[in-house]
Amino acid sequence: MKFIHHPAASRGKADHGWLLSYHTFSFANFYDPQRMQFGMLRVLNDDQVAAGRGFGSHPHQNMEIISIPLEGDLEHKDDMGNITLIKEGDIQVMSAGTGLVHSEYNKSHTKEVKFLQIWVIPNKQNVSPRYGQQTIPQPIKDNELIQILSPNPEDEGVWIHQQAWFHLGTLSKDYSLTHNLKDPENNGLYLFVLEGKVEIDGHTLERRDGFGLWDSKDITIAALQSSKLLVMEVPMNS
Repeated sequence: MKFIHHPAASRGKADHGWLLSYHTFSFANFYDPQRMQFGMLRVLNDDQVAAGRGFGSHPHQNMEIISIPLEGDLEHKDDMGNITLIKEGDIQVMSAGTGLVHSEYNKSHTKEVKFLQIWVIPNKQNVSPRYGQQTIPQPIKDNELIQILSPNPEDEGVWIHQQAWFHLGTLSKDYSLTHNLKDPENNGLYLFVLEGKVEIDGHTLERRDGFGLWDSKDITIAALQSSKLLVMEVPMNS
């Protein structure tokens, strides 16, 4: 097994007043040649947007863009005609393909919104732009990882143009589980600790730490505290 550990404190930070954003990988003014991406996982941003503020209309092209709200409600509008609200418990995906324009705003005028913005490099270029959104079944059963994203439209969760699988779950303190990769020959796995503290192969990970591994068929996660995790399996090469 090969691995890389990204402590939360090592992330890039951008404070724009209305937006506080932490970047696991190089993004905007944060540049680290050793942290450009993990396989096909290109962006993992941990964003906090002030009440009533947001991202104005801006374009994307040839990228799979996933948004996962953690707190609050985020209003989405795009030039495909979608006007939607995504909230905690939802997952949103856009296949930017040949190009789309969208905006995202904090729907509340009193509370900030917190969400993850994730970009995955697609395995198909110049596809027709597409929007998808689902509510993750609640409550998530303790000590399980549920699938929230895959390459297959008929599978659980949303789907993208890439051989990638995302799982989300909570672990009780002192509980351990082993998660098997779907495609261990080609893929690696990046785990992001949303809350709590876990141990992987002797490495302790705390809140907002990231841990990537490859050349392995599975991962064993031991919860040192009650923990919430996002587990992202992605191809290591295009």
